[in-house]
Amino acid sequence: MTQDPVQGGPLPDDLARGKAYAGDEVTVYYDAPRCVHVANCVRGLPAVFRPRERPWIQVWNEADAARVAEVVRTCPTGALHYALHGAPPEAPAVPTTITPVTDGPLTLRGDLRLQTPAGELREVRAALCRCGASGNKPFCDGTHARIGWKSDQPGGQAPPDQRGDGHPEEGQQADGARRD
Repeated sequence: MTQDPVQGGPLPDDLARGKAYAGDEVTVYYDAPRCVHVANCVRGLPAVFRPRERPWIQVWNEADAARVAEVVRTCPTGALHYALHGAPPEAPAVPTTITPVTDGPLTLRGDLRLQTPAGELREVRAALCRCGASGNKPFCDGTHARIGWKSDQPGGQAPPDQRGDGHPEEGQQADGARRD
């Protein structure tokens, strides 16, 4: 992958994943497998993000494309991205931050290079699995809530029978690393 020489982060194509919802001045991309329903988008612009309607993203309901982009940037998982027509892509946060969510994922913001089963992924925002049980690793898919995982559990991981990673042995970590 190449790096944007002006912004120093991912190029527009790196962030254009998922279904596209196009408006006159902005296109919003929704990568459904990464959404854990934090709902910052719905609270931020309820006229645009309407989960009970189809299409659920209605960019034409907001005349200010910059406002749509501002709300999309509040998505901690990276499930939402945007392209402002004629403008550079979202700039990575500097410095990169990693924040553990109590009883939930690690949220990251910055110039990220993530190793996924499909290869390296350039990103500016992501929520990564901490429980080890996500079906969309390395990303959080909300499984921690379904299995009752708590961040203060001994070992910091889901019990071996709940991880679903095919490696139930002692010491298996959420990131796939093993303690020896």
